[in-house]
Order: sequence, then C-alpha cells, then structure tokens
Amino acid sequence: MLKIRLQRVGRKNDPAFRVVLTDSKNSAKSGKFKEILGSYTPKSGDVIFKAERINYWLDKGAKPSDTVYNFLITQKLIEGKKKNVLPKKSPTKPRKELKKK
Repeated sequence: MLKIRLQRVGRKNDPAFRVVLTDSKNSAKSGKFKEILGSYTPKSGDVIFKAERINYWLDKGAKPSDTVYNFLITQKLIEGKKKNVLPKKSPTKPRKELKKK
C-alpha cells in the first residue's frame, strides 16, 4: 500500500521534513521513496505541498499518515475532521510497597 508520510531531513537541532510517497513497508528512515510531494519546516512554519500530485496519488489509493492528513485539512486540500496524533496517557499504577525484613 502506498503511504504519504513525513521524512526527516536536515541537521541536528534544525529539523526539516519532506512529504514523500513511499511503500508502507519501507521505514521512514530508509530513504526509499517514489516521489517528493512537498516539505515542512517547523521552525519557520512553512508548509509547501504539490497539491496536484497529492490529489493524483490520493485518487490512486495512497493513504496519508495522521500528521500529513491534518496538514492536508489545514491547507484545505481535503475536507474532514482532524485526527488526534498525540499519544494517549495511561493512568499511573500505584507502586507496591517493598516488604521490610
């Protein structure tokens, strides 16, 4: 299955991301991708998408990752409700008191 996901590029402490089309079996760090569809720079807040190519691949059946999906909604390339991408907090478990001898 084809996925549209973010791939980190850039130097240490200077993050930048590519929006790439890749096979879902490839890891994000493998560097294997079929096409570059845009970029995202968190420090400056720049989000650049190739809207025509993204719509083409979405029509072909590519699935965006949750973060990319939220970016596409923000850029008004697709319509829908944003997904929660933050991890769910698990309740803290009480510690068992150690038995003193």
